Amino acid sequence: MAERNVTPPPASMGSVGRGQHGRPPVKPKDMRGTLRRLWALTSGHRKGLKWILWLSALASVSAILSPLVIGDAVTAIDGGRPADVILATLLALYLCDWLVRFLQQFFMASVGQRMIYDIRTMLFDVMKTLPLAFFDRRQHGELMSRLTNDVDNISNTLSSSLTQLLTFAFTILGIFGIMVSLSLPLTAISLAGVALVFVLTRVITKRTRKLYAGQQRMLGKLDGQIEESISGLTVVKAFGREKQIESEFEQNNEGLCRVATRALIWSGYLMPITNVINNLCFVAISVFSGAMALKGQITVGMISSFLLYSRQFSRPFVEIANIYNNFQTAVAGAERILEIMDEPPEPQDTPDALPLHAPKGDIELKDVVFGYTPEHPILKGISLAIPAGTRVAVVGATGAGKTTLINLLTRFYDVSGGQILLDGHDLREYRMKDLRRSYGVVLQDTSLFEETVKDNIRYGREDIPDAEVEAAAVVAGADAFIRRLPRGYDTLLTRGGAELSQGERQLLTIARAVLTNAPILILDEATSSVDTVTEQKIRRAMLTLTHGRTSFIIAHRLTTIRDSDLIVLLSDGRIAEQGTHEQLIALNGKYAAMYRTQMGGADYEEAPSLT
Repeated sequence: MAERNVTPPPASMGSVGRGQHGRPPVKPKDMRGTLRRLWALTSGHRKGLKWILWLSALASVSAILSPLVIGDAVTAIDGGRPADVILATLLALYLCDWLVRFLQQFFMASVGQRMIYDIRTMLFDVMKTLPLAFFDRRQHGELMSRLTNDVDNISNTLSSSLTQLLTFAFTILGIFGIMVSLSLPLTAISLAGVALVFVLTRVITKRTRKLYAGQQRMLGKLDGQIEESISGLTVVKAFGREKQIESEFEQNNEGLCRVATRALIWSGYLMPITNVINNLCFVAISVFSGAMALKGQITVGMISSFLLYSRQFSRPFVEIANIYNNFQTAVAGAERILEIMDEPPEPQDTPDALPLHAPKGDIELKDVVFGYTPEHPILKGISLAIPAGTRVAVVGATGAGKTTLINLLTRFYDVSGGQILLDGHDLREYRMKDLRRSYGVVLQDTSLFEETVKDNIRYGREDIPDAEVEAAAVVAGADAFIRRLPRGYDTLLTRGGAELSQGERQLLTIARAVLTNAPILILDEATSSVDTVTEQKIRRAMLTLTHGRTSFIIAHRLTTIRDSDLIVLLSDGRIAEQGTHEQLIALNGKYAAMYRTQMGGADYEEAPSLT
């Protein structure tokens, strides 16, 4: 829209370069709480997870039994007995292990991706319900990062780590039971090494968790700055801000590189140190078991089995420590996703909400007060009665509250005080869906989609036949340039209609409003991006379009609103003047000064500028 009147956020909320983005920092939550909430999101996939659980238990069988079988083979060979059957059993065990692990990965790929599909869908559905204020406070690129990067981090962790964790858990329990049955003293040595690895893991991961959370924040910040720079590249070049943008990018990129490097360095400490601890434990077990063998307390086969078990017992802990580091990124991303899911949605319809099928269009504002923040009110007690079918023009200087008034009429925001009545009922009493369908809206910022021209015109009303689409384009003055396009109405628009001029894009949005045939129309700077000739066409189209409908027109070109039934001049959040064009010119007040300025009859300093 033309204006947002949003008070800049405090500096503590974060900034990039010279621009404030108002994005609060992500505070890592308790990992257990986050994992519990993620588990709750998987309720529809529990059956598949049970299969993965059983397969993980079977996958651990090879690790649990193979050292015991190898020990039996060593004992048989040492005693001069044949070991053919034992070795065949070992081969069969390994083949079964391969088959089980293949099935495990197959199920995990299917179930894991369906879970991620549901999470991504749920997040997108939540975003659709959030109020406009939520998007006003955040960069679009940063939100896109949560919907893509953060969800992908969870996906990667699920697909590569969950099955390993389950298998390792069963392996540790099984091996521990057999080790205790073989030798309690040797088991104690193994446990001492595992305890050291566990303490080391706690120390390092406590540090890396904060670093990985910071990495995700910096990644979102960088994504937001890239999206902002690319979408506004024309303005950047026009104002020669390439060096400043490059400096901001380097600052954010360097910040991401710095925090990511620290996270990788800290997590890199874990594996080498744990390997040293495991090697020392292996040496201690070898020496101690050798001494036991000399005393006849243990056989050579049991030593072979226990050495293999000690390796396999410590390996899952090392792998779990490594996986746990990877979990930091996934948990940080999950927290950012859950933060969006916890945002309050738009106000819901009350159980007794009124239907609104064919409103007359009587609108009354009763002492309306509103501010985007409580300490900075924008509208300060607006009262206005607008009979059905009235064509109302709203004018005023920048920040006077024109677009804010439109936001309240469409319930993008709700009033802080007072009431807005439609046909005698407060807007909040109607069903939101019905209320929004009652408005036809043309905004200054055009929104076109990667669809054909005719589909863009009938956006939201796909059942409208082509003939009515073309008739709407004729009324809006868009038919002539549409037919000059390569495929006419079937031309596919890309990149938001970048192949069209700004004025042509605006004409398409006006045609869209014509097609809605809504009883209430809102035109927010609808002629701001067109030339004088096109403006006259649109003015004639607006007269036809608004005839018999309650209409609100915001325009800085006063020539386009002279035919309005009522002109309202806002100043400092209040109604300064109201009346017809002729009445306000005769009043010789602020509106008259503004009109003379545009007509060249007064110096610029004598009148306020317009938006």
